[in-house]
Amino acid sequence: MRRFFNVNKLPEFLQNSRIRILFGFIACLAVIGLVAAFFAQIIFGWVFLIIEISVLISIIQILKQISADSTQYISDLSFRIERGEQEALIQMPLGIILFNDKGDVSWINPYMQQFFADQYIIGKQLEITNPDLAELIEAQRESTNNVEITWNGKRFSLYVQSNLRVVYMMDVTQYAEIEQRYYDEKLVFGMVSLDNYEEIAERLNDSETSALRSYVTKELTQWTEAHAMYMRRLNATHYFILGHAVGLLSAENDKFSVLDKIRETTSKQNLPVTLSVGIAYNGDNLAKLAQQAQANLDLALGRGGDQVVVKASNADARFYGGKSNPMEKRTRVRARMISQALSELIMQADQVFIMGHSNPDMDSVGAALGLRRIVQMNNKPASIILDRTNVHSDLQMLLEQVEKTEVDNQAFISYEESLVNSSEDSLLIMVDHSKPTISMEPQLYHKLSGRTVIIDHHRRGEEFPQNPMLVYIEPYASSTAELVTELFEYQNKEQDPINRIEATALLAGIQIDTKSFTLRTGTRTFDAASYLRSAGADAALIQQFMKENVNSYMARNHLIESVEIIDNAAIAIGEDDVVYDNVVAAQAADSLLQMIGVEQSFAITLRSDGKVGISARSTGQINVQVVMEKMGGGGHLSNAATQIENRTVSEVRKQLIELLKDEEI
Repeated sequence: MRRFFNVNKLPEFLQNSRIRILFGFIACLAVIGLVAAFFAQIIFGWVFLIIEISVLISIIQILKQISADSTQYISDLSFRIERGEQEALIQMPLGIILFNDKGDVSWINPYMQQFFADQYIIGKQLEITNPDLAELIEAQRESTNNVEITWNGKRFSLYVQSNLRVVYMMDVTQYAEIEQRYYDEKLVFGMVSLDNYEEIAERLNDSETSALRSYVTKELTQWTEAHAMYMRRLNATHYFILGHAVGLLSAENDKFSVLDKIRETTSKQNLPVTLSVGIAYNGDNLAKLAQQAQANLDLALGRGGDQVVVKASNADARFYGGKSNPMEKRTRVRARMISQALSELIMQADQVFIMGHSNPDMDSVGAALGLRRIVQMNNKPASIILDRTNVHSDLQMLLEQVEKTEVDNQAFISYEESLVNSSEDSLLIMVDHSKPTISMEPQLYHKLSGRTVIIDHHRRGEEFPQNPMLVYIEPYASSTAELVTELFEYQNKEQDPINRIEATALLAGIQIDTKSFTLRTGTRTFDAASYLRSAGADAALIQQFMKENVNSYMARNHLIESVEIIDNAAIAIGEDDVVYDNVVAAQAADSLLQMIGVEQSFAITLRSDGKVGISARSTGQINVQVVMEKMGGGGHLSNAATQIENRTVSEVRKQLIELLKDEEI
């Protein structure tokens, strides 16, 4: 049957199965009608036959025409599609480079050729004709995603199809510019505070005060306009700044020079005005952006003022300025308010836990003893958290003296006992630090995070308790012991006063932190020392505390022998496998400052906990706190430190030297 009826031999329009079925159905109807016509009458049959033949011929002609038109349409469409593909491949804004198996360029479309100008690259290695592009392509050879690159002054979306040896490059410069403009025009909020304007204004008459305020406002206005920002004065001491992210970038490149200019100009007139600035950016909620700006200003003030804090809610803070010693603006009114507020919190607690930082020093323990006495003067029990197995020789001697006069066996407790004994009504006082991660027992802080008091003299860092009940941070104070001593003046005089050992410990903390009253001392420091002496502080006992044993003396001298001088910095470096006591490292850093030409000193040693520690000191002309913050630590302008995990002493030394060579430090 197939031999006599081959579908392929039918006319083209009949090769469609649906048309064949329709044609067959019509043919059946025609045959049936023809037979019926012949049965009715022969003449009708012949007439019907002629009509059917005519209709059949017409249908065949029409179907042939339809088939021819369809074939022509499909042929034209196929040609146009193929031509469109070819023209798109040649003219569309997509660069295409084909490579052969040897890595030579075998073809490049005209759009891509325009970036090479008249340079002929077909048949050549791309590494020879354009090394920059070749390096970018090679870096993405194993990538399975599109990546954006910058080449020839434009932005491209690059995709490398390694198995076919094809590179696709789409010019996305216009979209990149739109995206960059979006980020450049994001709003920036800033809050400015004059740190010491009120204190200076008290000494001036009205015309001088007005002239000073006008000068500061003029300088700030000129500076903000130079960086395309808007400034508005809110009151005598506060300003508001509004701008775009591109203006903030310009200001950061300028290092916020307006702070130095205003300070230096007013200092020449013996009226040194300093500014603190908090800037927030990268936020869509304006209310939260304003809150972040205020929080950044608070952080700048907590670090001693005369500096700028730039921070987004989801990013690390960037600090600028802070190169001058913080100026004393603590008043006795504030000390009285803090003392009274502390007494109220103590009265509301069932017991008080006092916790210093890990690796405690005399200032930390002395301040803790003073605070314990204040708690007892308010008729509440208090305990100091201390790991007695890891204290230096001076603290060992202090503890022995405390045990001779103290009958309460709960004066010092371990952190395990504090976790067991504390309740939801307990109060935690963090002394000589404000970073929970360096507390003697961070778990206790987390347990009592909603009932925490902070008393510290270090500059506030980015890490800070979220909701402390009371904060007393004074970076310009010599020591935490000095701050605690001032609180005694406003306590209940009917209770037992500070005893001889407590006064001695507080005075020792002040004396050691000020290097025997030679660094960071003010009139309030000597007032506190005078009070402690009148309370019975034993100067001879302090000298005993400050003595060091032979091993510490030898270790300190050994560290000093390893010193290397880089510009104005002296760096003492311990061995990678030798553990040094923290106090020894600090003493070595102090000793290095006595060398001629040394403005900053660092002692890098391996600690007993396996971390590498750095003790940093300066004469006050250089801010070593900024250096230590860049390495994860903090402290004072002239006294700072850090601890680094999973690094060797040699590696930390290399990192420190690179930071010191950075012009921004």
